[in-house]
Amino acid sequence: MPSLNRFFLSPEAFQKAFPDRPRTLCFTNGCFDLLHPGHIQYLEAVRALGDFLVVGLNSDASVARLKGPSRPLQDEKARAMILLGLRSVDAVVRFEEDIPFNLIQALQPDILAKGGDYTSENVIGRDIVEARGGRLVLIPFLPGHSTTAIIERIATGRGVKAV
Repeated sequence: MPSLNRFFLSPEAFQKAFPDRPRTLCFTNGCFDLLHPGHIQYLEAVRALGDFLVVGLNSDASVARLKGPSRPLQDEKARAMILLGLRSVDAVVRFEEDIPFNLIQALQPDILAKGGDYTSENVIGRDIVEARGGRLVLIPFLPGHSTTAIIERIATGRGVKAV
């Protein structure tokens, strides 16, 4: 079982644990409530862009504000533990806000990655990263995979179609 020793409750705690900045720090963020193949492919693609991947994880309160009162389905410690079990994820830092602006400002990543549902104009923190010579990378989604669809199948008692 993965340890939570790389799950940080603040950017300051992360910086204290890693005083020597990784050479190419990659960053992405999200709720990551129910991990699916799209998440795995996405996180592997982000990690391949640099030397170290930090995932900004929305706190439980933040997920509830963004997704509604029935979410998250798993608490932040469980979500962090699952993420840390992936070979692509080097560290997880929780953030309380609904957007990761303050976390991005504190970490100053070299690579900021978001999913294919974003455009470069609406990515929070792009200006911070690009101002110091970093770059934004938009990673395409793996079609047919979404947390919302999984939740709907569970709620309606429908499984996947037999092939």
